[in-house]
Amino acid sequence: MGKTVAPEPPTPTQPDPEVVPTAKRRAFTAEYKLAILAEADAAVSHPGGIGALLRREGLYSSHLVAWRRERQTGILKGLTPHKRGPKSKRNPLDEEMQKLRRENQRLTEELRKAAIVIDVQKKVGALLGWPLPKADPVEKP
Repeated sequence: MGKTVAPEPPTPTQPDPEVVPTAKRRAFTAEYKLAILAEADAAVSHPGGIGALLRREGLYSSHLVAWRRERQTGILKGLTPHKRGPKSKRNPLDEEMQKLRRENQRLTEELRKAAIVIDVQKKVGALLGWPLPKADPVEKP
């Protein structure tokens, strides 16, 4: 009557099969590359050592080939990750020039409108008989 049932062992959780929507390019530091190359050079004496190293680190043999080539040519700077893609063709001076030209056009238009308003005020003043102030002899019209 009083049988106890052993609890079921917990089922291992399944990994999420969903693919990551945005892949991110890996960038390796020069120190990391040199450390992996040192490990790979040491692993040559053990059969399957390099393959184990590559699997553990999630690398490809082409990484080792490229990194060895860079190390051989003495390009420590080349071991550091660099920005990919074409060089920017934007010139900051051209952008500044365009900005200043637009501002110059805007200010010229404001000055033109202000001159029209002043001219209208002078004409209205003349029609209403308001005396205009005497022009300063130093100023040129």
